[in-house]
Amino acid sequence: MATSGESTLSGRSIGLGAAGGAVAYVLGYLFTYVLTSSEIQNSFAQQLVEFATGDPGTWKIVGWVFYNAHFVSTNIPGLFGTSSVNLIGEVEAFSAVLYVIPPLLLVAAGIFAGRQAGADDPASGATSGALVLAGYLPLAIVGAFLFVISAGDASAGPDLITGVLLGGAVYPAVFGAVGGAVAGVTS
Repeated sequence: MATSGESTLSGRSIGLGAAGGAVAYVLGYLFTYVLTSSEIQNSFAQQLVEFATGDPGTWKIVGWVFYNAHFVSTNIPGLFGTSSVNLIGEVEAFSAVLYVIPPLLLVAAGIFAGRQAGADDPASGATSGALVLAGYLPLAIVGAFLFVISAGDASAGPDLITGVLLGGAVYPAVFGAVGGAVAGVTS
């Protein structure tokens, strides 16, 4: 608990919040990989990507699904322009459970950040929990570029704007704050 006059937003709590956000991002991707990679490896889309690029690309397509779990569309070029798709909603093999992974991990990271900051009420807990944004956002930005698959002039990948704003900023700020508020209430 924070003592009188002690700020709950110390450099240590910011660093721990950022670390919690980074861990939530990495674990979210890893859980998505475990739940979807075998289906992706056996898909026609993966075979098409491998044929076009020479790279199996499974890890990148898993990245698309991970961003789709944040309700970020994947932009895929086609004959009549670019299509925006959400593979979780459009591929029967992918469970809707994937939508729950990022919020659960971010709430857990928010609880961690709130507890580490010594939050003793919902408001200070929410403030501390929202700090997971500091670790999640940079990785979401990198991932939005890293998960792009290019072949010739065409490229496919997570929508950059919603990937950064919704997946990288809104999700960690909201769900981290919820977790931090829980930590503040239960302290």
